[in-house]
Order: sequence, then C-alpha cells, then structure tokens
Amino acid sequence: MKKRYSHFIKPIQIVIDLFIINIITYFVYDKEYLNIFFLSYISGFWLITSYFFGFYEVYRYTITLQLLKLLVKQFLFFIFGYFAYFGIFREGAIVNNQFLILILTIIGISFVKLSWLFLLKTYRSFGNNFRTTIVIGFDDSSKNIIKLFKSKSNLGYKYLGFFSDKIYKDKEYLGNLDAVFEYATKHVVDEIYCSLTLLSNEQIKKINKFALDRDIFLKLIPNSSELYSKNQSIEYYDDSLMVLNVNKLPFDFAENFYLKRFFDILFSIFVCLFILSWLIPILWVIVKLESEGPLVFKQGREGLNGKEFTCYKFRSMRMNKQSNEIHAAKNDIRVTKVGAFLRKTSMDELPQFLNVLLGDMSVVGPRPHLETLSLEYQKDVDNYLKRHIVKPGITGLAQIGGYRGEIKKRSDIKNRVRLDIFYIENWSFFLDIKIILQTVLNIFRGEEKAY
Repeated sequence: MKKRYSHFIKPIQIVIDLFIINIITYFVYDKEYLNIFFLSYISGFWLITSYFFGFYEVYRYTITLQLLKLLVKQFLFFIFGYFAYFGIFREGAIVNNQFLILILTIIGISFVKLSWLFLLKTYRSFGNNFRTTIVIGFDDSSKNIIKLFKSKSNLGYKYLGFFSDKIYKDKEYLGNLDAVFEYATKHVVDEIYCSLTLLSNEQIKKINKFALDRDIFLKLIPNSSELYSKNQSIEYYDDSLMVLNVNKLPFDFAENFYLKRFFDILFSIFVCLFILSWLIPILWVIVKLESEGPLVFKQGREGLNGKEFTCYKFRSMRMNKQSNEIHAAKNDIRVTKVGAFLRKTSMDELPQFLNVLLGDMSVVGPRPHLETLSLEYQKDVDNYLKRHIVKPGITGLAQIGGYRGEIKKRSDIKNRVRLDIFYIENWSFFLDIKIILQTVLNIFRGEEKAY
C-alpha cells in the first residue's frame, strides 16, 4: 500500500507563509491604515506571484542555490506589488513601518523556507519520507543515477535494484525487462527510471502505459545527444545529472487539485441550497404518483482509482432487475413519463451534487461506469484505466462532445475515452467552466442521446 504524504508539504508551506505575512503586518503596520482589504491584497498578490513563478515547486532533488533563486525572484515581484498598493490606494498618505514590514517578511519567509529544506533533508537522511525506485537498463547514465540514490540519502530515495536483458551477478540485479511488470505489481514502487539508450520506443510506451495504470512516476534517463519533446520537463539531480520527467499531468500539481475541489464544494452547495432544496419535495410527489419505488435511485459505480462508490440519481425508471446491467436505450419501456422528462433535461443527475460534496465525484470529469460494463470496455479500449486517475464527473468533455448515454458501437466508447483522456491531460479551471456552460446550453437546446 502506497502512503504518499508529500502532497501535504506544499499546502502547509503556503499556510505558514501567509501566516507570517499577515501576523507581521498586523503587529507592525500603522493601525490607522490597517484593514482587511490590505491584508487580502498582499495575501492574494503573494499567492498569484508564487503560482506564476513556481515558488512552491520545490522537490526532493532541489538544491540550496535553486531555492535562493526562487526567493530572489519571488521577493522582487512581491516588493513591486507591495509598493504598488501604497501608490494606488494610499497615494499621498504617510504610512509608517512600510519598510520594516517588508524586511521582516523577507527575513521571516526566507528563514522558514531554508529551514524547511534543511529539516526535510535531515528527516529523509534518517530513512523517512522516501520514494522507492527501480532502474531499467544498466549503462553509464543508469549507474550515475544509482550512485546518486546510494550516496545521498537526504534526497529520500530508496533504491530497490535494476533490470536488464543482460544478466548480472550483482545482488541488485532483479531480472530481465519482462520481469519489471511482475516485480512492480508485487512490490511498492513509486518511481521507475528508464535508460533511453538501451530501450526501444515500443518498450518505453509499454512501460509508460504500465506506470500510468499503476500510478507510478516514470522518469527517463537521457543521453546527451537525444532530442526531447516539449511535453517532457527536464529535472537536474545534483547539479549536472539530468533526468526527463514524463507525463506530468495537471493534477500532479497540488494547487490544481485543491482549486478543483474548492470549486466543486462551492458549486455543489449552491445547487443543493437553491435547486435541490425545493425540487426534491416536488419530485417526490410526482414520481411517487406515477410509479412505486424510492425517489432517489442508488447504484454502484466505479470512481477514483477504480474504487466503487454509491452514485445517486432521481429514479427515472420503473423498478427492474436490469438496471445494474444495461444502460437505458431509445424508447426504453422501463423509463416512466416523468423519467423521460428528467433524462431529457438531465435533471435526473442532480442528486450527484451530493456525491460531489461527499468527495466521490467532481462536477466535471469522466462519467462513472458500471463495473460490469467497465470490464468489457477495458478489453476494447487502450488506456481505458487512465480515466480512473481522477474523480468521475456529473458532466464531462465527452458528454458535451456528443458521446453521452448509450454505447451502441465500439467507436462510441473509444471516442468517449479519447476525450476523457484529453481532458485529464489538458485540464484547466477555465476548461471546467467551459464544459459546465456548454452542458447548460445543451440542456436547453436538447440532446439527441438524452433518453
């Protein structure tokens, strides 16, 4: 079982830095001018600049010099924004302690930032907060990364061994390239390092697909003559040792995860308070008058990492034994008259905002499938399981792209998965907003597959 807690480090650092900025300002700033607007301004400006300049993009291989560069860049822009406030909102006013606040803030945050790096490296040097690694291929480049893992325990890497088609008597030799998949399935492996010199493109693709399915980070050890894709980010270990980071997805960044979750909660609370609060009692009467059974239909669906959760919907069918086996089809005799209206307007999906609040779903994401159907789709579609690395959504890019509802032919599910994966790899907050707006427009326009 993987227990990764490193994703908590960045949010904690952000909270500490904001606390330092606000507590210094509160106690030092001229009380005549102190107000919530100024505190909000400098906090917001700090967050915006830190996001754009990657102030919190500090990794276990980040060296002190890189950290100092981040501090200088961040404070240069923060100083500009700090004095801009007085030029715009306090023009002509004499505000005491401006420079004292700035100096104390720079000293405080710099001290905490450098101390944090030192303490983390010390903590990792004792064998804590480590990532388990294996290396595929055994050439000079691979040997350099292995040497680094062994010599610098403060980086927090636990090296397990290497794989190669050439047989070695070395105790760290774990088998040939085909043995990688079985080993990484049976053991906890956080990162795989592959030599580009010794592996073919097909082998890299195969390992990449396996790593994505198993939630393992894949890193490529390049040769100096290689050309690199713009989608690959370069990382430097120990100043000169270069490694390529593969498929760094938007949700690998903690700030994107928290932004999406924050929006999900706010949007869902709004829907629950202003729509579901009065709609539920009305629908309870109408649905009960037409057919027997509960208002809310509960069904097991596949969620994050393939884990099953209970998905809620307004019941649109008469009670039947096939509801957990097949999707609704056009002119389906199981659908009630009220249910047809609910499906046409997508109102049957509204209870899923409760799923969002519970943390099982997101407002936007790949639609959750029945486990029985999911097993069939996995056989037909490559990378199908990649959909499970994010929470399923009430609506999604595939749904507004015309691939909602019933799957009639193999191309339907292939196109749906293609759009789902495009969404995962290219997510942005504004893409979510665009999908939500398009979903609302489609409801009013009417959709051919909304049955």
